[in-house]
Amino acid sequence: MTMTTMNAEADHRGAEAAPYLFDDWFDPIEAGLRERVRGFIEAMLESELEAVLARPRYGRHPVERDGEVAGAAGHRHGHRTRRLTGTFGATEIAVPRARLNAGDGKTAEWKSKALRAYQRRTQAADALIASVYLSGTNTRRVRRALAALFGGAIGKDIVSRTWRKVKTDWDAWNARSLADEPIVRLILDGTMVRVRLDRKATSISLLVIVGVREDGQKVLLAVKNMGGETTEAWRIVLDDLVARGLRRPEFLIVDGGKGLDAAITTLWDGVPVQRCTVHKHRNLLAHAPERLHEEVSADYTDMIYAATPEEIEIRRKAFLRKWRLKCRAVADSLEEAGERLFAFTRLPPSQWKSARTTNAIERLHEEFKRRIKTQTVLPSAETAAMLFWALMASGQISMRKIDGWWTLPDKPLDFQIDLAA
Repeated sequence: MTMTTMNAEADHRGAEAAPYLFDDWFDPIEAGLRERVRGFIEAMLESELEAVLARPRYGRHPVERDGEVAGAAGHRHGHRTRRLTGTFGATEIAVPRARLNAGDGKTAEWKSKALRAYQRRTQAADALIASVYLSGTNTRRVRRALAALFGGAIGKDIVSRTWRKVKTDWDAWNARSLADEPIVRLILDGTMVRVRLDRKATSISLLVIVGVREDGQKVLLAVKNMGGETTEAWRIVLDDLVARGLRRPEFLIVDGGKGLDAAITTLWDGVPVQRCTVHKHRNLLAHAPERLHEEVSADYTDMIYAATPEEIEIRRKAFLRKWRLKCRAVADSLEEAGERLFAFTRLPPSQWKSARTTNAIERLHEEFKRRIKTQTVLPSAETAAMLFWALMASGQISMRKIDGWWTLPDKPLDFQIDLAA
């Protein structure tokens, strides 16, 4: 019995001592570089201080500059040790200290411009930590992912503090002026995420607005965390954009929610509105028995993707005649959308593909949810919105120009589909 226990303990100690994969990989170039990093940083700081004091280390007389002798600006008083982590790894450096003459017989502590007070990581290291976090991992796993680079000097608390530094850029982005943004089209949609509120997992809405510039480039304009997709919630988001100078758009693409419809009617009455055809397709299937889903989808696709407005009009009437007899709820659901389901026909045909749906935002939603898959519940509502924005701002998600962007200068036509069935 004793022998069995001792063998088990020995096996456990052996398992702990065994290196992880990649731990025993040695690179002489990396090793040589890191050995020289400390000396390079210390030499850079010493040079900075020498320039301020106007004399080299151990110097007793001022140096001559451009034929003039500069007066001593202060005196040194030793070094302090600081641990600095960068993309070169973690290293301990000796930071020189000095007192500078401040006038009236007083002195002040010298502060390096290269190494900020209390700085423990380089900005490149912070950017790398934040980028790994954004790429789709949680705070605990970042340490493992960057262990070889930082030598285990990065823990989950450091990842969280680094991420909070992004908030300064986030606040500036939310306050930026939109007066110079040549926005001609808006795409609006919402998504649900789970966050921790009052120590409980709670579902909240993220309201997202993407703008389309005159050159066809899509750009994220706003992402706000709200309790739901009510009229009041959407008005708060839209009023903020208008207050920051957003111009009146020429075309709107929405998901069909009643709260959003009421908000844009109040704010931008008369602007053509396209209801997302994908959302309406889901509505139709929800009203039909499962055995009819394939047939409903085929008829709906033939109608929406017809080549001309006239063909769309003909196929819409045929759709209504057929489904009023076969499944009345499907026909009623299509009629409920009205003219807004076909507003894209007022645009040049080259734009139809991008104008039919809110897919531009749906793709962002999918990538965002893939990113937070490792975190069942986000720590706060603001973190959810900030993370959505950061994925775009860091370039981990990019958006291309809309289809048919070269025809954007053409204004929407007055043509409307005949809704008489």
